[in-house]
Amino acid sequence: MRTVAACLATTAILVAAGPMPAPAHASPAPTAVSASADQTPRSTAVARAPLTKGKAWVAVSVATVWRSRTSPRKVDAPALANPVRIQTWLSRMTTAQRRALNGRADTQALLGDKVRIVKLRPGWAKVVVPDQPTPADSRGYPGWVPRRQLTATPPVAATTRATVVSRLGWLREDRAGGARTLRISFGTRLPVVGTTGSWVRVATPGGAVRRIRAAQVSVHAPADPALPQTRAGLVASATSFVGLDYLWAGRSGFGFDCSGLTSLVYRVHGVRIPRDASPQSRAGRSVGRVRQGDLLFYADSGGVHHVSMAVGNGRMVHSPRTGSTVEVIARSTPAYAREYAGARRYLP
Repeated sequence: MRTVAACLATTAILVAAGPMPAPAHASPAPTAVSASADQTPRSTAVARAPLTKGKAWVAVSVATVWRSRTSPRKVDAPALANPVRIQTWLSRMTTAQRRALNGRADTQALLGDKVRIVKLRPGWAKVVVPDQPTPADSRGYPGWVPRRQLTATPPVAATTRATVVSRLGWLREDRAGGARTLRISFGTRLPVVGTTGSWVRVATPGGAVRRIRAAQVSVHAPADPALPQTRAGLVASATSFVGLDYLWAGRSGFGFDCSGLTSLVYRVHGVRIPRDASPQSRAGRSVGRVRQGDLLFYADSGGVHHVSMAVGNGRMVHSPRTGSTVEVIARSTPAYAREYAGARRYLP
């Protein structure tokens, strides 16, 4: 099974568990579907060089990384397309279907993220995601992604990068008054090819040039963090997602699980930490006196199963469980206080 990473309910008090539907498997290479709120009809698929083992890049706004090629169900077809229909997928799933992602999906990768292909099968690529550390594989987080969601074309060379720092942002055609083409997530990193007025011009995987509002991105050198490595900055980023629905395996501004939220927020602030809660609880350094930005862990007899971030004044922010949303609550909340297993610090 997956390393205990995304958030599970700690007790029956936290989750009203219902029966899960019997799994229905999607075909290995689902057909693309029509445009929706996720992208406009003017969206076009990126050009792709033939995929081979080795380096590749995510070519859709959010690629879900699946446990196996047979893990997706019929309801998951929008998440397998290019362009991916992430919002359509989320809106169509029932709470029970969202809960049943446990054991099927493990994480997500964002537009432009580098992966390494380790195996190719009809319609699918087994990848590792180097930017998401895990004890499961020293090369990066492992799983399966539809081939159509990857490109072998390297990113455009650029001296600066634009990282999305709003919850979501729209890419637009590269012209005045250009139409929306693709909605992308917080944490998405793309090469900068220029600026014009209040817009930043970026290159997408495959080389297409698009525009995004300057107010929605941080422009920085590739080796620099998109946002400052400060406690207050971490808290501001994490709490900006209050109200966002929980998503098992989620690691984007469309939905988070508990460790997806903490790991992506830290990444945007230039600190790489493990993807999952249990490995996060063994990284950094242990602290007794908790400060803003520290991660707090919760365990039962099965080990660490949940993570939150301290926000100060005795409160924490977290993405708790399927059927709930990102929230700020008191650290003394009984269901969590009785399972508290310590804190870790990743900043000086």
